[in-house]
Amino acid sequence: MTDSVSGTGDPDGSSGCFFCSIASGAAGVPLLVDGENVVAFRDIDPKAPTHVLVIPKRHYRDVVALAGAEPAVLAELVTVGGRIAGAEAASGPDAGEFRLVFNTGASVGQSVFHIHGHVLAGRPFGWPPG
Repeated sequence: MTDSVSGTGDPDGSSGCFFCSIASGAAGVPLLVDGENVVAFRDIDPKAPTHVLVIPKRHYRDVVALAGAEPAVLAELVTVGGRIAGAEAASGPDAGEFRLVFNTGASVGQSVFHIHGHVLAGRPFGWPPG
């Protein structure tokens, strides 16, 4: 049976999830933010001068699952992302501008199935993305 939180047979979706171990502090990854419901840390393969991942502490497979279950946590995630971008991209012609990306599904680039927002800033970005 598939559960609604993780989209897997795991009751809370966290079994073996590396991002859950980061959120709990077990992975030893340095955190930029350790909030009530979300944490933020630098991406190990950055695509911009600022490339930070913001994740909820509780496991959800993707942004749609989080939005449906805990919209206030999604709002906190977005707020933290904006605060990080503002602090790290605070000067220059593009000050305060950033991209916040949520990939939902393997075919569009989601490789870790614990929702995470990519905060990207510090350089110009083209459109369309990808």
